[in-house]
Amino acid sequence: MGKLKTMTFSERYPPQVVFPFFDIFAIFLGGWIAYAIRFDVVELHERYVLAIICIALLVLVINSMTGSYRRWRIIPVYQMLGKLMLVWAAVGITAASLIFFAHAAERYSRLWIGFTLTISFFLAGGARLLVQLGLQHVRVRGGARRPVFLVGPSQNVLNVAQGIRRAAWEGHTIAGVERLKARPTDDGVERIVRRIIQSNAREVWICVPLEMGETVRVLFYALRNHTAEVRFIPDFQDMHLLNHRMSEVADHYAIDLSVSPMSGMSRFVKRAEDLILGSLISLFILPICAMIALVIKVNSPGPVLFKQYREGSNGRFFKVYKFRSMYVHKEDSGHITQAKKHDLRITPIGAFLRRTSLDELPQFFNVLQGRMSIVGPRPHALAHNEQYKSLVESYMRRHKVKPGITGWAQVNGLRGETDTLHKMQRRVEHDLWYIDNWSLWIDLKIIFLTIFKGFINKNAY
Repeated sequence: MGKLKTMTFSERYPPQVVFPFFDIFAIFLGGWIAYAIRFDVVELHERYVLAIICIALLVLVINSMTGSYRRWRIIPVYQMLGKLMLVWAAVGITAASLIFFAHAAERYSRLWIGFTLTISFFLAGGARLLVQLGLQHVRVRGGARRPVFLVGPSQNVLNVAQGIRRAAWEGHTIAGVERLKARPTDDGVERIVRRIIQSNAREVWICVPLEMGETVRVLFYALRNHTAEVRFIPDFQDMHLLNHRMSEVADHYAIDLSVSPMSGMSRFVKRAEDLILGSLISLFILPICAMIALVIKVNSPGPVLFKQYREGSNGRFFKVYKFRSMYVHKEDSGHITQAKKHDLRITPIGAFLRRTSLDELPQFFNVLQGRMSIVGPRPHALAHNEQYKSLVESYMRRHKVKPGITGWAQVNGLRGETDTLHKMQRRVEHDLWYIDNWSLWIDLKIIFLTIFKGFINKNAY
């Protein structure tokens, strides 16, 4: 028999039990503090007590719907706080809508609602932060560890073990290892199960390549009468995954290997970001655009705007807008010649516009149309897509999201002419990293970096 298993702190007090109490306490304390600040009175009016109860219920419901109360062991702090901020924003919008449609705007102070949500967010977020950082500190020092038994081929087990050491803050420790060279026999399976029981492991991680799927079924069945949690960690080393995750479709579980991150709340946040920032920037650049249009018209004959079809998200085509930077000319059908240094087709004002990226400003209209985003992979000419999709691995997966005016590749110096296959490969690698790691904070970081080093670049001509 194995040793008696003792429960860890997070097992005694799971987040789905603890965090709701954190949130209810934060809402009530935040509402009381906000009432005292707004009205200079300590005793709450019953109308505001009812409002606090409604806000607390909204927080519990939305947190539960978004999975915010699930186990916190493997969730990074920034993801936890980011999701919490989105939940509080959704609560604020819902509460404001309810008050508006109930015609109760005159009975509740909007300043009080704002103070309540702000204070309660910092209280709830601060409690999560302190608990998470405290637990991570304990885990890194060797405490609150969750023993794991690894099963799989030597190289696969070694890769997973290295990952456990790198992510020491998650608090996993290796209780035992079974190295497989092939599918285990019936006697081998029984021996593995005995070793797992003796190791006192709380989790069993089956780390095998996809072609050994039968081994997963056999081991899972053999462990059916034991309480250890079983995880399947497949080997995808030779596959370029994109925003991979587990999902349930058609009443079956699926491993999503390549899907868009812009779904659910993420899609709403991304579009809100584009509309809010896009509208503000469009108003700011309107006089600049008018001046550029006038100079282009005077400088050379032809239209002010250059329009060209590009491929957008999920393969939909759209017209991208730019200020015309070249003399009007014709090219063979299906052939696109990339601009080169000292290109004679570029007008004098066009050279300046391209060097400073001011020729891209009309694309904010594409953003407001919903065909582009402020941040995303740059849209390439259709001919270039045809050329590179068979040369660069996962090239077309760039189109899982809307193309952008600026992107992760651009702020990392990958702008301008892609005259070698290596340059295009590097650009695509950066684009796929952005798609796989998207967050609002990454978008804001890219916009910030674009302001300081994304507009003017030695490779832009």
